[in-house]
Order: sequence, then C-alpha cells, then structure tokens
Amino acid sequence: MYLESKNNKLDTELIEKEIMEIVAASASRLTPQYLEKTISEKYGLDKTRAKAVLKDLVARRQLEYTYEFGSTYLVRSFNKPVRIATHLVIMPAGQSYQPVSDDVVIQIKSGAAFGGGRHPTTRLSVKAIQYVLKNVSPDCLNQRCSVLDIGTGSGILAIAAVCLGIKKGLGIDVDPCAIAEAGENIALNKLENRIVISDRKIDSIDPAFSMVIANLRYPSLKNFYPQISKLADSGGWVILSGFRPHERADLMDLYTARYFKSIWSADENDWAATVFKKI
Repeated sequence: MYLESKNNKLDTELIEKEIMEIVAASASRLTPQYLEKTISEKYGLDKTRAKAVLKDLVARRQLEYTYEFGSTYLVRSFNKPVRIATHLVIMPAGQSYQPVSDDVVIQIKSGAAFGGGRHPTTRLSVKAIQYVLKNVSPDCLNQRCSVLDIGTGSGILAIAAVCLGIKKGLGIDVDPCAIAEAGENIALNKLENRIVISDRKIDSIDPAFSMVIANLRYPSLKNFYPQISKLADSGGWVILSGFRPHERADLMDLYTARYFKSIWSADENDWAATVFKKI
C-alpha cells in the first residue's frame, strides 16, 4: 500500500520507476487510464493521486502523450537526451548533455522519417552496432571501413555506426522526406564529409561494405538477401532488424545457408534483431 509518510518521496520514486518499467516492457501503447488503474490497484492510490504521479512524469519529460486512431497514450519521452545503448545517447536538436566516459552523443531532429529512437527496432539496431564495434572490435575498424544503411530513414543508424568507429557511410532511402531529414541530421552531427545520403537503388550500389544495416520488415529482409550477400565484404558484418521473433528462424535459415554465420541476437517488445558475419 502507498504510505503518506516521511517516506512519501521514496514511495513515489518506486511507483514512478515501476510505471516506466511497465511502459518500457509493453509491446503495445498504454492509455493513461490503464496506467492510473494499474498503480491505483497496486499501491492503493486514489484517482487524484494516481493522475498526479503520471502528470509529474510528463512534466519531467519521462513520459509524453501521443494520439493515434482516436485514442491517447502515454509513451516514453524522447524530448530529452535518452540513452538507448550502453555507449550511445540520442539527443533532440538544440539540447545539451554532459556525457560520461565512452559516451557517444548524437543529435536527431524531430521529423516524419522513421528512426527517432522510439521504436524497439531502432534501439535493437543500435545495440547490435555497438556490440560489433565495441565488444567484438573487428578488423574492419581502419581507414577503409564503411557502412551501408538500407532504408536509412532519419539516418540514425548510419550516424551511430560512424560515431562508434566506422570511417564512412552511405545511407539510402526511396522516401524524399527521409532523404531530406537524414541529410539534416548528418549536418547536425557534422558528418557531411563522412556520410552520404542518397536515393540510389540497392541494385546500383557497388560492393563491398564492412557493415550492412537493414532495419526493414521481414519480407524486405528476405527479398534483399541476394543484394545484401553481395554488398557485405568478406569478413564483414550484417545487422538485420524489423522482424518479429517468430520470423527469426526463417531468416536464420536463409542467411546462414551459405554466406553468413549468426553472431548475436536480441528481442525487445516482440521485435527482434540479429547480427551475421560473412564467411
């Protein structure tokens, strides 16, 4: 039960921590009413107090409201610096953040293109990039190493790969909005001399890249297998995300049948990502 006492602050912090964990662990968006009911029943809060706890989380930019298909939801806020991997923090344009040791901080301007860090597949992709470049520390980290980001969206994955150690990158997308916004984010992070954003089709790109990233839905990841196999350099790395855990086995069978071996895999909120090494 929730106690109105000298431990009120501590109790409130515990409740807020649980709310954030509930939101982070949910595969679907949660309404304010659902969260109010959940914490009211568990901690014995009245409706007014439950609303106040949620309102305070919004005021401190821990949560934010989003509106979709006629309903209002509370989701994790990205209108402030947010750590999405052990070594990587994303920050809205114009804000400031004091990094700790080994932090990489990238700025992403809010826009329409996919890739602001809110979706699990973006976070999984960044964690996969970090795993390869920080944990494995491959031989590709030299003056010639390069990354290809297929369906670059906001450009966040190409930016993350370059900031974590890749020397140069190419991000491609068919969406003019994504091309424009990715270009803005490249400039925002002062990476114009290291990352190129293009509307080139995947079949027109010359191999080979040290790392190929594709955060796309399952059918596209299957359809692009021939091109990705050619575009990844020997000994290079392929990072796939955007598929569901139950689709993983089929992708594994396809990619490991001839050219690749599986190195790493992770799930978040019913989404999955995997890392392959070309053999």
